[in-house]
Amino acid sequence: MRDNNQSDAPMQVRTHDLNLIRRLTALNNEYPEACCLVGTDPISGTYFEVMGKSRVSIHVTKSYPVERRRKQSEWAKKHGLKGNRRI
Repeated sequence: MRDNNQSDAPMQVRTHDLNLIRRLTALNNEYPEACCLVGTDPISGTYFEVMGKSRVSIHVTKSYPVERRRKQSEWAKKHGLKGNRRI
């Protein structure tokens, strides 16, 4: 038996994240039966309806401690890698 949270019931995804909007739009274009654009709103963002909750997963991660980020930044600079953020 499937967990109720993993059912095939549709779910709405609302976001302002441009990367997620692009990914959901691509899914909508390729598989319109699996994902459809519901609407956009300047306050609540763009929202899609995704058929089947199993198509969406959310990963929550902890932020790295400042010291670890500093060491990684130093390593990257030493090896010629450039980033777009400062620590």
